Amino acid sequence: MLRLLVSGALAAAAVSLSPALAVGAEFKATIVAGHPPIFPWVKLFTEVMIPETNKALEGTGHTIVWTEGYGGSIAAVGGEAAAIEDGLAQIGTVSTVFAPAQFPLQNVSYVVPFGSADAALVLSIVDDLHKTIPAMRKLWEDRNMEYVYSAVGVDDYVLMTKKPLASFAGLNGLKIGAPGPAVNWLKGTGAVGVSGNLTTYYNDLQTGVIDGAIVFATAAAPAKLFEQAKYVTKARLGAQYSGATIVNKEWFDSLPPEVKAAVTKGLQAYASGYMANLQARLDAAMKAMEAGGAVISELPEAERAKWAAALPNLPMEWAKDQDAKGLPGTDVLAAFLDGLRKAGTTLPRDWQAK
Repeated sequence: MLRLLVSGALAAAAVSLSPALAVGAEFKATIVAGHPPIFPWVKLFTEVMIPETNKALEGTGHTIVWTEGYGGSIAAVGGEAAAIEDGLAQIGTVSTVFAPAQFPLQNVSYVVPFGSADAALVLSIVDDLHKTIPAMRKLWEDRNMEYVYSAVGVDDYVLMTKKPLASFAGLNGLKIGAPGPAVNWLKGTGAVGVSGNLTTYYNDLQTGVIDGAIVFATAAAPAKLFEQAKYVTKARLGAQYSGATIVNKEWFDSLPPEVKAAVTKGLQAYASGYMANLQARLDAAMKAMEAGGAVISELPEAERAKWAAALPNLPMEWAKDQDAKGLPGTDVLAAFLDGLRKAGTTLPRDWQAK
């Protein structure tokens, strides 16, 4: 009888300690984004990522208690990486475009102006680079972050100005707001680049700090930038990889396999949701701006070529600078350009020419 009691107690203990049969646990996760939830890459956390993760957790016995911190409530634009690295948040969008020093390789598309207007293509190419070039992931891992799936790509950048822009020469003397490395797209044009972002452009236009902004339409429309800069010039500056959906590595590694799988599934749904119907959202944004009084035009191809020719060789300068820092800049640039060419993208300039 004693042996039976002992045996039963040991069996019960084994069951209680077995990970597969353990009683469900409650986990906490804070999501961070510097931009407000009027933008799709933020509101999709609420609309898609959280519900899909919760759905994937059904039947596991585990739950996640979510805290959402958007619009600078936890971190400002550009400060999301530090919040996730330090554990203030466990999940979030990291806008690498505003952190080129910390994530230089992730900004490869921004150093190739006049690239593809296809955001899905650009996003796919940079995601492939994360799979084939270890240094891309290492930049995240060195900061206690895990790259799960790239999801933040933006549609083709346009130029919005207070006065009409009929030619490349019209840029001369203008003060143009631009995000991070995109300021370099104005070198040699006669325009003055002013670093900014979607949270600053409206006030900067209103107060005369800038005369225009380089911005993508699906963000310009909800931000109502056309109220301050109604002339929208489609210069086909290119769609861009602007950041990624990232998790805190220490937190992610500590999760049970089924919870980790659920979070991954939620983030993949978020990414798919972001890219779904992007063209429809772009068309709707252009129509909304036009309905709001925007005057939309297209920069002639000859003027676009003049703009590209006036620039220094930004891609090669960037690549050599990364090489000098011990990073595979030349390899990343070559792979990115090769991806564009394979997809049939025609560039207005051979950026690899010496």
